[in-house]
Amino acid sequence: RLALAVELSDRARLNLAPLPQARATALPSRMSGGMIEMVGAMANVAHKFVTMPQGTAQGFCNVIKIGTFCRTVVWPCIPPLMMYQYIRGVDEDYYATEVLYYKSGSKDAKAFYDSSRIGISGHWRLQQDLETIRACANVE
Repeated sequence: RLALAVELSDRARLNLAPLPQARATALPSRMSGGMIEMVGAMANVAHKFVTMPQGTAQGFCNVIKIGTFCRTVVWPCIPPLMMYQYIRGVDEDYYATEVLYYKSGSKDAKAFYDSSRIGISGHWRLQQDLETIRACANVE
């Protein structure tokens, strides 16, 4: 503050133009001052929610216990559950394709799922969509 006061008095003594004042920028029409204050208060509460359990020695020990529990029990359970969900979804899709193939009476299994194609492009619906795109792109 002292340096600013000295600079201001030097500018006045030398008859220099005053320093430009910082202008307050207008808030966008969607954001009012009260809304920004509310967002700031919510961020403050969220920060306190995260840091408050570490305020006491017992709270700090509880944070360590919860972290240890998550690392040893919760996280190791997540990959098998994710694999289970993936396999269940793929199996359901293959089952639906098999039922459609069986009920159609067709003898050409590759018309429903062509395993020689890359990725999931062998699925009958994707084959149909890719054929539609090819026909529109290569108009003759």
